[in-house]
Amino acid sequence: MRKINRKWVIMMCVVWGIANGAQIGYGAGAVTAADSFNPEPQNVHEESGRRRSVEEDKPNKLAVIIDDFGNDQKGTQEMLSLPVKITVAVMPFLPTSKKDAEAAHRQGHDVIIHMPMEPKQGRSSWLGPGAILSSLTDEEIRERMEEAIDSVPYAVGINNHMGSKVTGDERVMSIVLDVCRERGLFFIDSKTNYHSVVGKLAAKKGMPSIANDIFLDDVHTIQHVSKQLQTAAQHAEERTSCIAIGHVGVYGIRTAEALKGTIPKLQNKVEFVGISDLVREHSSWRPDPLRAY
Repeated sequence: MRKINRKWVIMMCVVWGIANGAQIGYGAGAVTAADSFNPEPQNVHEESGRRRSVEEDKPNKLAVIIDDFGNDQKGTQEMLSLPVKITVAVMPFLPTSKKDAEAAHRQGHDVIIHMPMEPKQGRSSWLGPGAILSSLTDEEIRERMEEAIDSVPYAVGINNHMGSKVTGDERVMSIVLDVCRERGLFFIDSKTNYHSVVGKLAAKKGMPSIANDIFLDDVHTIQHVSKQLQTAAQHAEERTSCIAIGHVGVYGIRTAEALKGTIPKLQNKVEFVGISDLVREHSSWRPDPLRAY
């Protein structure tokens, strides 16, 4: 009987040691069998909700992108004067494209190119010059991308202006992403098409898969924009980060006013960052070559 008890005690000790050893190893960064099957995250903040406990000491990040700079739109100065870092998306080939990009850089904001791309429907006049169309040849797409990149100083990335048709076209987007990668830029999918192929293609090409989470001013009232910004902050708290898009333009002053009034209330919950800060923190991708000015 004593021998049986001794065997039983030894067996229980072994089981206890294995169980607790596995937990300690995992906490110390060891890869468990279950962990080894987890793929690399496809989105810059896709996995953060699952690993919240590891990130507890880091502030939640909110990247606000403001589209449609480049044509001296309403709200331009108000957006550039916001008390936090934002990302300024500048349309190429417009009267104030270069001026707005340089002003944003001086203010410490990130600059990206707001590339006009063909939509499934809508007026072609809304696109602006140098748009990427599905009817273009491979060479024409590449040429327009190169010209746009050369025209906007300090750009670290690109997002799509309209583009619901093009972002679903693998041929066109493959060329767009190739040029981005060659020039050291990442691409942010504005998510104007729920069936976009951008994320899938970016992952295949070893680029970060980055996408908009929420539009701030889909309804053009101060109250709505404030509510959307609060929703974006809540999203960031739940998943450690969030990307939100607003606009300058006809209602740009309203959007800027809503941001200016709401940001101070949220700064104890989230850190407002540029899109490049978010990419660096949540992705191993680094631009090669680095753009220099």
